[in-house]
Amino acid sequence: MKNNFIKQTAIYTAAIAVTLGAASCSKLDEKVFGSKSVAAASTDGTSANLASVYEATNTLNGQENWYALQEHSTDELLGPTRGTDWDDFGTWRKIHLHAVDGAHNQLFNAWNGINGGLFKATLVAEKGTPADQPAAKFLRAFLATQVMDLFGQVPYRAAADGPDVIPAVKTRSEAFDWIMTDLTAAIAALPSNAAITDSRLATKQGAQFLRARLMLNKAVYKADPKTPTTFTFAAADMNEVIKSVDDIIASGRFSLSANYWDNFVWNNHTKSTEMIYSRGGDDAKQLGGTINVNWLTGMGTHYNQTFSGWNGFTTTADFYNSFPEVDKRRQADIAGYTELTGFNAGFLAGQQYKYDKGVKVKVKDRSGSDLIFTPDVSLFFSTESKGIRTMKYPMEFKDGNFNGKNDLVFFRYADALLMKAEAIVRGGTATGGQTALSIVNSLRARSGAPALTAVTLSDVLAERGRELYLEGVRRPDLIRFGKYNDPVNERAVKSDASRVVYPIPNQAVSSNPNLKQNFGY
Repeated sequence: MKNNFIKQTAIYTAAIAVTLGAASCSKLDEKVFGSKSVAAASTDGTSANLASVYEATNTLNGQENWYALQEHSTDELLGPTRGTDWDDFGTWRKIHLHAVDGAHNQLFNAWNGINGGLFKATLVAEKGTPADQPAAKFLRAFLATQVMDLFGQVPYRAAADGPDVIPAVKTRSEAFDWIMTDLTAAIAALPSNAAITDSRLATKQGAQFLRARLMLNKAVYKADPKTPTTFTFAAADMNEVIKSVDDIIASGRFSLSANYWDNFVWNNHTKSTEMIYSRGGDDAKQLGGTINVNWLTGMGTHYNQTFSGWNGFTTTADFYNSFPEVDKRRQADIAGYTELTGFNAGFLAGQQYKYDKGVKVKVKDRSGSDLIFTPDVSLFFSTESKGIRTMKYPMEFKDGNFNGKNDLVFFRYADALLMKAEAIVRGGTATGGQTALSIVNSLRARSGAPALTAVTLSDVLAERGRELYLEGVRRPDLIRFGKYNDPVNERAVKSDASRVVYPIPNQAVSSNPNLKQNFGY
């Protein structure tokens, strides 16, 4: 039994199709363990192999693993222990405290899931049909970016390698260059979002967005692992960010949605004008299967609310208080939702309500007292009402049921504009009549927040937090701005600089001699 476990762990952590088993039924599965060739296109022209790569990106959906590592480690999210609930052997607490080690369960799961998808993408990018390769290269770049960002090293096993070849390992700097090569090829070959309006497909603008994000973080990814918080942002790199964003703007496909919440409600796939890349749940024909975002509501809502959640995660008081009270991103009623469920979009604070036969009534906690969400929350000891909850993706409520088929947003136009604003502040050249101030104020105007008279880097970071919270970008944002290790609510002590990357899972280090544990672990 022990030998079987070691063999299986070696396969998983080497990224040899970890997720190609029962979770995927495409023809690719049959080939991976044989010749590693790829399947032909299906009769409707949709490649089963490319669908399998899209499916691999679904590993980023869910409250745990990738999402938890990106969000619980910041000021946006924490998982308090409530009596005997939610301790989970400290899995959430350790992420928030920057106390994750190589044995952490979610670290191992994230590593396996993303690297498994990365190998799927490599098979199609290197041995797939010419029609599939551009999209596969974009998806490989997308997945490799997550591994590079979280772990600082990226295993690589070529599609042509024999089954006994131990994966090579790219350093963070090498991985950055490799990813950029994929993106250059993808940008040249992929169709434009102007021609293909489905944001769930790989497009030229999706690749341009990822290129802008990478160039904005180039100083981070090229930093010396032994001085991981020392960054120099070159003006030339910032101009590359601006160019990529300008290319997205020039497509004519995107604009700021008039209502911020159109980007997240249950029909956001068609209602939003900002979607550049997403994964969705309302179309059975979506390549790679569908996802469900009900976890984004359930992770915080109380058992007795209209959506009976699992009463877990909260935001921090400081992050909640960073919003002006008038900011609609903080709290807004949603027609066709609020008057049916009692929920507002944004953050759930104070007395909670629901509707009983059309009558608005107070929600009670399990003891029968009024359910009032308060900002004072302890990571170790909290009651069921402590902590302000989040409601980023309001779900369709119909016939007494919730339907979490919203698209999960990965790349959004507002993020692209904020990247341009930041690049300008960091020394890039303003273009198209846009300045950092005009961009930031355009977002604030939409949400009802008062205009700023000047914009500093601190202002840009704060605005990115307010605009993009719970979209999986807070950790890399804080790292880039040199704030990730700073104390936050429920983490009183500055963490060591080495924590800007996570450790490589112990099982991975044991199974692949080319992997070396990250500095500081």
